Amino acid sequence: MTPFGTRVHDAMEQRGRFCVGIDPHAALLREWGLGDDVAGLERFALGVVEAVAPLCSVVKPQSAFYERFGSRGVAVLERVIAESRAAGALVLLDVKRGDIGSTSQAYADAYLDPASPLFSDAITASPYLGFGSLDPMIDTARKHGAGVFVLALTSNQEGPEVQHARTIEGGSRGERVADLVLGRLRALNDGADPLGSVGAVIGATIAESVEHLAFNGPVLAPGFGAQGGTAADVKRIFGSVAPHVLASSSREVLRLGPDAAAMREAVRRANDDLAELG
Repeated sequence: MTPFGTRVHDAMEQRGRFCVGIDPHAALLREWGLGDDVAGLERFALGVVEAVAPLCSVVKPQSAFYERFGSRGVAVLERVIAESRAAGALVLLDVKRGDIGSTSQAYADAYLDPASPLFSDAITASPYLGFGSLDPMIDTARKHGAGVFVLALTSNQEGPEVQHARTIEGGSRGERVADLVLGRLRALNDGADPLGSVGAVIGATIAESVEHLAFNGPVLAPGFGAQGGTAADVKRIFGSVAPHVLASSSREVLRLGPDAAAMREAVRRANDDLAELG
């Protein structure tokens, strides 16, 4: 398979830089007039896929919202993955896995091996057990032309409690993690053209600029849209790296359902807003 870095670069060029999160919150199911059950989950998730997957470069289902319904919910997730890819969108499965040894390899086999029904184009992963703990996922992704997005600087409200804590050297823990993660990503993506396949997750609402941390890979920037992030924020934070950024939102689109036309229009507007990034 063509490496993920090449595929996501081409997808952003052809379909834009907006990534839609397909996150079936219980509250959203109710807003759509659906039950908080497997039938409601299926109608919601596949309705979103039908509306946006033909337009988006990337869709990002959050695995937890499917897992909460057990095996039947995971079966819906399998359909979301398959039908999104059939519609031409890349699938970034948001699982944020991070473990060691054989467990890390098992996660890799579950999400990054084409033999698995949950095989996705890329996943999110956490480096907080040490970057080396992600080696099985990165190696498996490379073997099968998939990608991994590693958490670096998140934009959630709770993040500063850990990320802004000061180290004995005087900097913040978040800056230290970002430096370590992006340093490793530079090495992993070295020489890749047009982009490497190991990306970073950096929030679209963080205060600081990270342009100096360029690493020749894709960036997932959650927090766009309903959470306050704008195209101007993406340009401010990422500077010359902005053309490699996938700005992600879920509620910005999902709250417009079940009106498929309104969801599609929201995707078009977001892609137009982000088009100025390059």
